[in-house]
Amino acid sequence: MPSSRFAVPVASLRRRPAGSRRVFVRGPVDDLAVLAVEVPTGADVVVDLVLSSYQGGIAAAGSIEAPWRAECRRCGGRVDGSVHTEVRERFVQSDQVGEDEDAYPLDGDVVDLLPLVRDAVMLALPLAPLCADDCRGLCPVCGADRNAAPCGCEARRDPRWAGLDVLSAGPAAEEDTGT
Repeated sequence: MPSSRFAVPVASLRRRPAGSRRVFVRGPVDDLAVLAVEVPTGADVVVDLVLSSYQGGIAAAGSIEAPWRAECRRCGGRVDGSVHTEVRERFVQSDQVGEDEDAYPLDGDVVDLLPLVRDAVMLALPLAPLCADDCRGLCPVCGADRNAAPCGCEARRDPRWAGLDVLSAGPAAEEDTGT
């Protein structure tokens, strides 16, 4: 039997066909991170679900919320946020999970929500967070934070693209080249 705070006994629910019960669980989940985005250690993940019995298992539908923190992908500054995701999943007896690959295992009369919570939060975390939609990032030449102040550096031009400069110069450049 799972011993986490996300383990929910469902024996009475399974005895009532088409019965349902609301479950609200709050607690930390360790090691939730994708790339450089993480749920802070010790931060509470909030689970608000309705568990419903059906022939052969338990259905879970509701929402999961968790805070996250990361570095801005453009300027490297700290970014904080939260994810809110809706879930709709099924739990079936462990021996039937192979037949129903989309379901989570039901351990006797206990639903362990932890795998569902982990999956939902990991999929909802942003992959490339920004501190602001209009973040200007760091200067590629001097490394200054362009959100604080302009640095005055000129971006280096890649000489491999020099042949295309004619196109950006407009119609006058076309006359000079004889086209």
